[in-house]
Amino acid sequence: MTNKEIVVRAMKEFFTERDHSAIERYWQENYIQHNPLMANGHQGLRDLLEHIEPGFRWEPGIFVESNDLVLAHSQVQGWGPSPLIVVDIFRLENGRIAEHWDVVQSEVHSSKTVSGNPMTSFSYVIPAAHEA
Repeated sequence: MTNKEIVVRAMKEFFTERDHSAIERYWQENYIQHNPLMANGHQGLRDLLEHIEPGFRWEPGIFVESNDLVLAHSQVQGWGPSPLIVVDIFRLENGRIAEHWDVVQSEVHSSKTVSGNPMTSFSYVIPAAHEA
């Protein structure tokens, strides 16, 4: 399984299926978290999962893999009054997520952007470097 495939599965099982056992399968025990609102390690992920509202939805978009890094561009609903656009950066070690950074911003509807383009494009997923 590629690093990108690991991240896609981890995020789907964790956020969409709310599967607590995904934490042990896909994240290292000493996982480093750079989001200022989340704690390091498995307990930080367990705490996050306990606070996700029933209406929460993660919509994966573009994924990019480069060596041990995977970038995911997605939309999240249910973490505020409006949808959020998130860029997650994951560093993997030995097939498990070892470190995470993210950048989050409120989504602006395409009718209100200067270009008229949406902030996400869920129909396009960048292949891993070895697939290109």
